[in-house]
Amino acid sequence: MNRSLAKALSVVLHPLLLPTYLFAFILYYLPAPTLSLPMQSRWIVLGMIFFTTFIIPGLGAYTMVRSGQLDSMEMERREQRRLPLLFTSLCYGITTYLLYREPAFDEIFYFIMAIITASVLLTYGISLFWKVSAHSVGVGGALGLLLLLSRLVPDVPMLLPISLSIILTGAVLSARLALDAHTPAEVYTGFGSGLLLALTAGMFAL
Repeated sequence: MNRSLAKALSVVLHPLLLPTYLFAFILYYLPAPTLSLPMQSRWIVLGMIFFTTFIIPGLGAYTMVRSGQLDSMEMERREQRRLPLLFTSLCYGITTYLLYREPAFDEIFYFIMAIITASVLLTYGISLFWKVSAHSVGVGGALGLLLLLSRLVPDVPMLLPISLSIILTGAVLSARLALDAHTPAEVYTGFGSGLLLALTAGMFAL
């Protein structure tokens, strides 16, 4: 894989964007009767998810770069990932709480968001002593969540979304290796950790 394509994949499938993609899938791919939230109101949920899981954490990381706490937005050194990951975990935790507190939102919203938050906390915990790939944790978790959704809504055709997720997951793992951003162990451990976390959470919660 050439570096330009690898870079593009790393940006388009950045971990901070995955919650927005997952919720867009839930809100607009699943049949309307599956969720109690009215179709005309779903953009509000998606907008909130985008703001609290991408815009705010992204601005937080940018502020850390401007203040000299980080060398760059790429955070190539393991030591520099701790504070951004902790801040992102806080943002995601608050989002989970907001989805839980509002009775108008379906239970699946905060269930999915709680697993995503746990995956960020897991990445933070591992990053205290090892540079695991956050991209790999993200795509592994996303694949695991799609597999869980196939159990939650068995009447919905999930073969195509899951197949596409597997292809994109492979592309992201290859991209991180092509950019020399991580070693194979860091990439594959991240993928396995994200996938296992999602599947384990689903096993105990469903």
